[in-house]
Amino acid sequence: MKGKESGNIRRRLRNSYVTSIISISLVLCLLGTIGILLLTTHRISKYVMENVGFSVFLKDQMKEADIYQLQKTLDAAVYVRSSKYITKEDAAEDFSEEFGEDFIGFLGYNPLLASIDLKLDARYANNDSLRKIEQQLLKYPGVKEVSYQRTMIHAINDNMRKISLFVFAFSVLLFIVSVALINNTIRLSVYARRMSIRTMQLVGATNRFIRRPFLWRSTFHGICSAFIAVGMLIATLYWIQGQMENIISVQDMQIVGSLFLIVFVLGITLNWISTCFAVNKYLKIRTDRLY
Repeated sequence: MKGKESGNIRRRLRNSYVTSIISISLVLCLLGTIGILLLTTHRISKYVMENVGFSVFLKDQMKEADIYQLQKTLDAAVYVRSSKYITKEDAAEDFSEEFGEDFIGFLGYNPLLASIDLKLDARYANNDSLRKIEQQLLKYPGVKEVSYQRTMIHAINDNMRKISLFVFAFSVLLFIVSVALINNTIRLSVYARRMSIRTMQLVGATNRFIRRPFLWRSTFHGICSAFIAVGMLIATLYWIQGQMENIISVQDMQIVGSLFLIVFVLGITLNWISTCFAVNKYLKIRTDRLY
């Protein structure tokens, strides 16, 4: 009878450990997802900013050699990511394809200007920087006009700022909830063994001796939970890459690796700290409050 009761106790403890590991791994996965969400938001914002149209229209009398020299100068500028030279003929062809009209045959000449289309570095894709860039470009003798969508860029920056603030606030809230969930899971696990703690106290075991196996077990559970969480995060990253190709670049993999390391450290640290507090509570609690 005693053997059967002992087996039931061991089974319940084993089930509680498995439940604890699964619960903590899900919470750690949630924390990791927060990091991926912040990274993805940053990447989308950067992609949008770097694809904002910025055109430098050139004067008709500007020579081809001067145009290529200007393009090389722009390519060397810190705010330029890439450039493309569009001739008058290319501009007319693009216009005809877009609007389906042969305006050159109607007018008898090509009124469009050659231009250099720029893709800017995301750090400079804001109205203040663009105004300075525009003023700098207009100083070149062959530049007639600089064109970009000021209203759209302002709207994009404003919306991205709001989205970033919302994601950050949401991430902080999820982090607090996640830490609370891990703490409660550990407290419930220790609560199930509160009588064992009191029994060890009654036979003269020191607090350090009683605390040690709980802390070792919590460290092991934290490692197991972290491995499971990292596995789920890798699957999440594969899914994101499948839905939005190249949203996470090779350079971002270093950040992702750091994120996995943070999840691993959090898994061990939060488990250890929560266990320490929970065990200390039952080491100090009065016997009449154990039930």
